[in-house]
Order: sequence, then structure tokens, then C-alpha cells
Amino acid sequence: MSADTKIAELLTELHQLIKQTQEERSRSEHNLLNIQKTHERMQTENKTSPYYRTKLRGLYTTAKADAEAECSILRHALDKIAEIKSLLEERRIAAKMAGVYSDSDPPRKTMRRGVLMTLLQQSAMTLPLWIGKPGESPPPLCGATPATSDYVAKQGDKVAARVKAVDGDEQWILAEVVSYNHSTNKYEVDDIDEEGKERHTLSRRRIIPLPQWKANPETDPEALFSKDQLVLALYPQTTCFYRALIHTPPHRPQDDYSVLFEDTSYADGYSPPLNVAQRYVVACKENKKK
Repeated sequence: MSADTKIAELLTELHQLIKQTQEERSRSEHNLLNIQKTHERMQTENKTSPYYRTKLRGLYTTAKADAEAECSILRHALDKIAEIKSLLEERRIAAKMAGVYSDSDPPRKTMRRGVLMTLLQQSAMTLPLWIGKPGESPPPLCGATPATSDYVAKQGDKVAARVKAVDGDEQWILAEVVSYNHSTNKYEVDDIDEEGKERHTLSRRRIIPLPQWKANPETDPEALFSKDQLVLALYPQTTCFYRALIHTPPHRPQDDYSVLFEDTSYADGYSPPLNVAQRYVVACKENKKK
């Protein structure tokens, strides 16, 4: 089965799941309305009789079951979306290796900078939000949660990579994994800004995988970097990571970090607060300020 055929099938299944979600929600709304009316009658009569207690217990039990059913359908839909995104990424990588590009994904060396910045912004916006079950801890690479020690980034994954610049200084850049050699424990990565032109062979310690899920501040605040924590953050409108302090962590799932970049041109050594998406904020391996 071709990737296009599989994607079409998954989209059809996703459409059905969305319809099921709406049907489930419509069914549960009737029960929620009954709960509201029961509470209103109790307030009018100014009493809580055994009858009302029994009725509410049943209504709330049904509401809980309805919510769990809708949650199950939504999780199934999220799995389908993840599968579709994975197939699209596999197709993009195959086209890249074959030297075939579409208008929507031209080679980086021919891409206008504004287009590249838009793609990076879209990548940050579409990073999936981790939605765990009650009591479930966020997995590695969710928000600030680091990868496991034996983790190996896959082909096509975006990473922060420490490379030598033209002037001999070292810097952290946004890169894409080309391959990993298990014999030498080294990655081959492409500079995202110079794809097909600038390829680097780097050891594992020079690679930091980027988050694969956004952390939800409302349910998993421990999976976010905290205020004043030292990080590496992608400077806005560039493809380079620089040291920064967390000024304000996200308060809502759609919020960015507010960070203070190290900048000697300012009296206190830091820039004014700038917003950086969760996708592009990683732990700083260097603890001391230079």
C-alpha cells in the first residue's frame, strides 16, 4: 500500500472519529442539562432530599462515563493524526534523499529566509500537546523532560547541534538528523539553514534532541523549565540557539516561554524578555555563565 493511499484511509478514519466525538458530545449534553435542572430545583425547594441525592449520583455517574467515552474517541483520533504526520514526514525524507522537492517543501538552500522562518513557526505551533491519563507522568522529550540516556534521534528529527562556525567559534544551531552510526556513536546532521550544503558529523554529546510534545502547564507544570533556569533557546528569526534565562514559563498550553537572552550590550547582561516556543527551548549543558 502506498503512503498516499494509507494517508487517505487514515483521513477517512479520522473523519469518522470526529463525527463520533460530536455524536457522543450531543448525547452527553442532555445528561448535563438534567444535572443543571436538578440543582436548580434543589435551590428552589431549598432542600436536599434522599431522592435528589440518589438522582444526582446517577446523573453524575452517567456524566463520568460519557466523558470517558468521549476521551477515548479523542485519544484514538490523536493517534490517527500522529500516524498521518509520521507518514508525511517519511514521504518528505524519502523525497529529500531522492532529490525531489515540492513547491511546499523546496530545498533549504533555495528557500527564502522568510519562508523558512514561517515553516519553523508552523512546526512549533503544530507540536502535539501531551495529554496523559490521570496519574500518568509526562514521557521523555515532553517539554523540559530530557531524553533517556540511550535515546537515539531518528532520521528527520530536529535537534540542537553544537558546531564550529566559520570563525572557529562554536555555536548551537538548529539541525536535522541525516543518520546515526552505532559503531562510532556519531550523528550526521544538516544545518537547517543550509540544507544540502552544510553537513556535520558530531558526537552524541554535541546533540540535544528537541521536545516531541508540548507540556501542559495546567496539568504537568513539572515538565516545564522554571523561572530563572538556564536554557538554550532559539533566538527569534534565526536558526541559532543561545543561552538564556527563563523569565516566565508558559501559563496555558498555547503560551510560549518568555526568556532573557545573555547579551553584553545591556547593562544587566540580558536582553529584554522575548517569546520562544516550547519546541525551541532545551536544557543548557553548560551551567556556568561565560
